[in-house]
Amino acid sequence: MCHAPVYDRRETAKPRPLRIAMNIDAPAPARGSYAAGFESVARTFAEQLESGQEVGAALSVYHRGRQVVSLFGGLADVRERRAWQRDTRICVFSVTKGFAAIGMHLLAARGRFDWDEPVATYWPKFAAGGKEAITVRALLNHRAGLPYLETPVSLAECLVARSPKLIAALEAQVPIWAPGTRQAYHAVTYGMYVSELFARLAGEPLGVFLQREWFDVVGSDARLGTPAEEDPRHATLYPPSLGERVIQVLGLAAATPGAPEVTVARSLFSRDSVPRRAFSNPAPGLRGPLAYNDVAVRRAELAWGSATASADGVARAYLPFAGGGRYEDQALFAPETLAPLHVRQSWSTCDETLKKPLGWSQGFLKEERHQFCPNTESFGHAGMGGALGWCDPIAGVTIGYVVNRMDARVRSPRCLALCRALYESPPLRG
Repeated sequence: MCHAPVYDRRETAKPRPLRIAMNIDAPAPARGSYAAGFESVARTFAEQLESGQEVGAALSVYHRGRQVVSLFGGLADVRERRAWQRDTRICVFSVTKGFAAIGMHLLAARGRFDWDEPVATYWPKFAAGGKEAITVRALLNHRAGLPYLETPVSLAECLVARSPKLIAALEAQVPIWAPGTRQAYHAVTYGMYVSELFARLAGEPLGVFLQREWFDVVGSDARLGTPAEEDPRHATLYPPSLGERVIQVLGLAAATPGAPEVTVARSLFSRDSVPRRAFSNPAPGLRGPLAYNDVAVRRAELAWGSATASADGVARAYLPFAGGGRYEDQALFAPETLAPLHVRQSWSTCDETLKKPLGWSQGFLKEERHQFCPNTESFGHAGMGGALGWCDPIAGVTIGYVVNRMDARVRSPRCLALCRALYESPPLRG
């Protein structure tokens, strides 16, 4: 087993605020501020609010240890007419997977497991059904052949911590193809498997560990298993209606027939397709993503999608990854443990689930160049509907973007427009 240097921060004092560089007020209707040189980001964010593309949203960007963008605006809840504040939080869906990857990276850096050891070394019953050779790396890089679960489970059953029924189903699952041969985004099963593996490695739940060992250390308000005291800051999700989704897909089909959203939509009509099965178990029911507004879901540690955070909480969670393993004057990671994240460990020109080019490195999403960032060394995770947590170690940038008006497309055009404006800003061009 790998025994890398241990960077244990359990006795670290409360983090100091980072240096603030922002001195320009955001253009209306946006609120907040930004640093000189990032005018196009602020303008783009304000235009998206003004045009009604957003209900409520926030964007936080750090550049080389300084916060350079803190923008927010719109409504956290339409019925209550409650304004979005700087610290408003919301469910970030699969941005949660990036947090789970952070937790696993911490354990690996402390020598608790080896990425290339079989999962069954740490979870013996995982070996059932032909899974004995699947490594931890293959599992987190969506190469295990486990993109869906055959045994039907309800969302309510998933809310039970370490549910015996769910664990038994995970252990019994047979890979749908030879592990390692194909890549398919494990949209839900990633969180199911990683959650149980993490608990066995660490001896405690992932969310508890992350808060103590990471979020509190870097001053992030992100939580996996959100406590009741955070409820007043929580925004309401507004997913697109069925009609809106159909209109979006039909528009894309006419303009770009090969768009991943069109391919995925077509595959949903096939009962046995990978996308349909990957996204339908557990089924949230007729309410769809609205189920993720429920307090019970917010309280649970669903490592595929129930974490909540403000935009700043998301951006701060990635700060050490953009700073060579350091946060302020603290060494949280040895730099050599971060280098493998900069390369594409797994890559497919057409992922079997999302039907687009993408990949992963030890659980972190790796995107096409210029999707979120021009540097292929960048990584993080996007969330359904448009949320994003991203790290660019080359430019020293971290991004946190959260929204409550969800987009039906695989990658939200609003998010992409903000990322383009960011990398067109003079401080990043120079």
